[in-house]
Amino acid sequence: MKKNMGNADRVIRILIAVILAVLYWQGIISGTLAIILGILAAIFVLTSLVSFCPIYAAIGTNTCPVEKK
Repeated sequence: MKKNMGNADRVIRILIAVILAVLYWQGIISGTLAIILGILAAIFVLTSLVSFCPIYAAIGTNTCPVEKK
């Protein structure tokens, strides 16, 4: 897996995951919606940690800065 996520993208995904966790913790979201958003938050955290998004790879998007040789 080649990295295809830049730092800004990773930070935004982590922030969204944290916001979703706080909404669940505060009881603002619950039930099926909480489960779906929890899974989405877990995916965001996982893809941020490995710097690879399968959807980006499928559509050919790369937000990772180009490395100079």
